[in-house]
Amino acid sequence: MSVRVTLVAAARSSDLYDERFDDDRPLDRVGWHEMQLVAHALVPLAAADLRYCSPTLRSRATGDALGFAPIAQPALRDCDMGRWRGFTLAEVAAREPAALDAWVADPRSSPHGGEPLLAFISRIGGWLDTRPADDIRAIVAVAEPAVVRAALVYALKAPPRTYWYVDVHPLSTITLMGGPGRWNLLLDPGS
Repeated sequence: MSVRVTLVAAARSSDLYDERFDDDRPLDRVGWHEMQLVAHALVPLAAADLRYCSPTLRSRATGDALGFAPIAQPALRDCDMGRWRGFTLAEVAAREPAALDAWVADPRSSPHGGEPLLAFISRIGGWLDTRPADDIRAIVAVAEPAVVRAALVYALKAPPRTYWYVDVHPLSTITLMGGPGRWNLLLDPGS
């Protein structure tokens, strides 16, 4: 039996240029406003059999505001960025340009001392492949954009470098249909 997993990227908590690795700030004013604009399209997802969120403030707030009443799922946490936690990409590029280049070039590397990209993608894939009870047909999960990207790369069995070419905007959704080891990307009209 197939399960339908819809991943919703959490609303924003900061300006794009102020996004920080392993960020756990609450939604900002713009994030709340953007959520109000798209809520009508996302609220119906609350009918899913299971509703999860990553354990960040913005994922929880997004799920709650959409009426999902999500359960925080530790497996959906963002990539562990080690000593880069709390820094912007620009700050890391200025401080450790060679380390940043190595991290982007090699999905097995972890120059920051945290989780390698390949391990992150595998962890998210492990969550995706964990089969809920057979009577579960639909799951919705609000997560950080990085988690949504990792799930898509895993589900499509794409090379890990594909991760860097997927843009996930706040409040965007992807839907995957299938089960352990066999996922299809489902594009609905209007997606």
